[in-house]
Amino acid sequence: MKLRKWFTLLLMFVLCMPAMAWSVQAQSTPEIRIFLDGQQVKSDVAPYIMPKVNVTMVPLRVISESLGAEVYWDQTKQTATILKEDTVLSMTVNQTYALVNDSSVTLDASAQNKQGRVMVPLRFVSEQLGLQVNWDQATRTITLRTGGIAIDTPPEDVIEAPNPIPDPIPTPIPIPFPTTPVVTNDSLRGVWISTVYNLDWPSTGSYGNQAKQQQEYVQLLNEMQAMGMNTVFVQVRPSADALYPSSMVPWSKVMTGTQGKNPGYDPLAFMIMETHRRGMQFHAWFNPFRANTDAKTDQLAANHVVKLHPDWIVNSSNKLYINPGVPQARQQIIKEIMEVVQRYDIDGVHLDDYFYPSNGTFSDDAAYKAYNSKKIANKADWRRDNINQFVQQLNTSIKSVKPDVQFGISPFGVWRNKAVDPTGSDTKAGVTAYDNMYADVRTWVKQGWMDYVTPQIYWSLSFAPAQYDKLVTWWSDEVRGTNVKLYIGHSPYKLGTAEAGWQNAQEIINQLDYNTLHPEVQGSVFFSAKDLRKNPLGLIQALSSYYNR
Repeated sequence: MKLRKWFTLLLMFVLCMPAMAWSVQAQSTPEIRIFLDGQQVKSDVAPYIMPKVNVTMVPLRVISESLGAEVYWDQTKQTATILKEDTVLSMTVNQTYALVNDSSVTLDASAQNKQGRVMVPLRFVSEQLGLQVNWDQATRTITLRTGGIAIDTPPEDVIEAPNPIPDPIPTPIPIPFPTTPVVTNDSLRGVWISTVYNLDWPSTGSYGNQAKQQQEYVQLLNEMQAMGMNTVFVQVRPSADALYPSSMVPWSKVMTGTQGKNPGYDPLAFMIMETHRRGMQFHAWFNPFRANTDAKTDQLAANHVVKLHPDWIVNSSNKLYINPGVPQARQQIIKEIMEVVQRYDIDGVHLDDYFYPSNGTFSDDAAYKAYNSKKIANKADWRRDNINQFVQQLNTSIKSVKPDVQFGISPFGVWRNKAVDPTGSDTKAGVTAYDNMYADVRTWVKQGWMDYVTPQIYWSLSFAPAQYDKLVTWWSDEVRGTNVKLYIGHSPYKLGTAEAGWQNAQEIINQLDYNTLHPEVQGSVFFSAKDLRKNPLGLIQALSSYYNR
């Protein structure tokens, strides 16, 4: 009996040894810490590493609350959809691949559902959203960086992440704000309405439903006007297609889910009518050189530019662009824009910064050789000249037909860094409009080739590498003495994210107050409608109060 008891105790001891050893090991292993741009990312569930594949898994909530992305969870399909500007990422629990803008990408570790909490691979998601990821084994620390000054969108689309910013970032000097009431009655107060990926309007649930789409737009307008907005910038050409009946380009798929399919009415005519009925301005927003958001062509309509003129198309980072170096391509885009100018009662033509992509390889050697009649020795200068010609010719075309229609462009918020050009801004941007997108905005302003410029200054007053106040001052200096109006592009979508300065809605109000120190600033535009409607950190009340005081 004693022998049996002794054997039983020994067996229990042997069986418990692995669990005990694991427990000791687990207790001795420090918790994984995550930092985004120098600020720790909090997680109510500790991140863990998947064995064998060494993939760090984090709760889905970390993605939505800390990385500034929209997250949707379909319980029935066990599928998480992550949305940030022009990136749509879809992962299904235990599925070995993800869909990135409808393209299949193999995963080292699939999404998991752990006791009701959805866990996703941090590095994969972060890199798809344009972040840089570093792992320090010694401290078990993951460092995420938005890069130099990663803008999250050119209205509606993400600009690829710039180079890292060196640490440490110094504490900025407090900025004085005016205490007298602000006069805003004459200022432009605008909002970008993105249609690509059905981001702001119409919803995917309204495909082919005219009544629902119209009701959604009316509701959106009512909400924007109640916040104090008096102008909308609606994306009518998201991917070389149209939200109106066109003789040149196909119907956009955002209306029905299928490119080329007629939605049964003229959405543009309806939107203009409803906008003007409220006394608001309507600016038609065009993506000039984007052909498609991915490299797939099987879903494109037969009269899409990719099908009609494949020789005009460049695949850069798995996205299709119309080559700005081809003169015939530039002229065709101008004709397509002029179709809208001539047929519709729009208040303005608006371009975003989709000229050349800001990073990746853009294969245009053949075009450089074939269409360089000016014998420009440097390809970068040749690219800038292509965009200059496009902007100048589009402006001339608009003014020759309807002189009262405004023409404006919203470039990336940094023209050039001071370290590269002494006349540039005191910033440390990893991407600049002049050097990476070949957009010589200074020339457009000085030559008067546009009526207004709306730089996307999507950083806070306390983000030292690209401080809001420094950039507003720089752009104010640029337009001074010209006939070009300056509106500022703001980023309410960053409110509540970990980036410096976005922890309170007062950041936006402080920016608006700072604008009043510069008479050159004649208005503001917010990206985008869906982010205003979310009311991040009580922004709706703050804006309504500000614009009605």
